[in-house]
Amino acid sequence: MSWEALAFLLGLVIAAILMFGAVWFVILLTDLEADYINPIELCNSLNQWVLPEAITHSTLFAIFILNGLWFPSLINLPLLAWNINKIAKSTYHYDPMQVFRHVATYKKEGMIKIGFFLCCFFYYLYGLIIALIHESAIL
Repeated sequence: MSWEALAFLLGLVIAAILMFGAVWFVILLTDLEADYINPIELCNSLNQWVLPEAITHSTLFAIFILNGLWFPSLINLPLLAWNINKIAKSTYHYDPMQVFRHVATYKKEGMIKIGFFLCCFFYYLYGLIIALIHESAIL
């Protein structure tokens, strides 16, 4: 398996994990709106996954850069910059006192991430198939 195919395979797995994480975030925020979960439990659940999500996405970006896959890197750059901006400004934590005011914004953010990672998932699947076909044509 070529490095390009391996990068797309890792991208496929990471995009699926991040997509399901975003779905989980939206489900928890919907539970908060329906009053099935209290804000402290919600924030404790979400805050422990914010930095690992950003680090995982940064790792995915680094994998694509190191393999010279510029288009997937360019696709991931806006979300990476947005994550870095949130971390630099220390606005990445969910505050139990503020979460009710911003629940609609957080849900919109989660839905955008779901759409982004879903599109990336299918692009990485396409890239993996093309890389494997190209590799088998060379052999």
